[in-house]
Amino acid sequence: MTLCTSAAAQTAPPEPAAQEDRVHFGDVIDLDVVGGFEYDWRGSVTSEGYLDGVDAFDEPVFALCRTEAEIATEARRIFGKTLRDPQIVIRIVDRSNRAAARLDGAIRNPTRFSIRRKVFLNELLILAGGLTDSSSGNITIFRPENGGCTNISGGRTNASQTSRIKISELLGGKVDANPQISGGDLITVERALPIYVIGAIKSPGPVYARDQMTISRVISTAGGLAKDANGYATIYRRDRGETRVIDVDLKKVRDGGSVDEILRSFDILDVASKGGGKRKYPPVAATDGNNRLTRVELPLRVIE
Repeated sequence: MTLCTSAAAQTAPPEPAAQEDRVHFGDVIDLDVVGGFEYDWRGSVTSEGYLDGVDAFDEPVFALCRTEAEIATEARRIFGKTLRDPQIVIRIVDRSNRAAARLDGAIRNPTRFSIRRKVFLNELLILAGGLTDSSSGNITIFRPENGGCTNISGGRTNASQTSRIKISELLGGKVDANPQISGGDLITVERALPIYVIGAIKSPGPVYARDQMTISRVISTAGGLAKDANGYATIYRRDRGETRVIDVDLKKVRDGGSVDEILRSFDILDVASKGGGKRKYPPVAATDGNNRLTRVELPLRVIE
């Protein structure tokens, strides 16, 4: 028995239009009624997503996140109530005013990106200079309502979305960890919370805790003990509004005679030096220079 398959069944469904080919807020759109100029129009969309000012036929034309062909079909239906068989051509003539994607946080060069083509997260991270040592290992992407024209399913409104990505999965090549980025996306490379190491240490300063870190590991990360270290240290820990002081014998920790305690975020580990006395008052850690009190506008880079 021979099985026959219809041509319609053999034809694969058409690929959905790319995000960048749909109308976004800020686009300039041209509507041309072929054969005349009385109803020709050029402008942008309203905050509700309609062609701004095209209301001569008592029904607005919805355009946000639609393609040129989809808008033309809708316009022909509406204009056809008054005009006889109108032929309408829709073109997006300017995409330069679309919302920029913003990449900030534990990144070397925080940047805004004006996106004119398909671009993915890993490319933007490279263009921004890569991650800093303060990265926590996670990236958060917030996409505002109607941002990017994603998940088009016949509806007119796309709810805001927040996704969290593990950098390890991105580096490992996991497809879902490398999403396409759209204009208006807010991308934050999360910063790890610091543990501060001061005193007789080779590289004093913040050590960023991506996971649980013991005293020995923190000291190793900070370059090891300085030559004048006397083998003792003090942990200053804020706990319920008060400062706890924990004395540590580093020699016992090294030899296994004392617990290699797990440090908490914002702990201060003060490594004592030979001839130095114990602090009378708890030290105050300097804030990270990346945590600016004032928010400056990031430089803009065009991706085309």
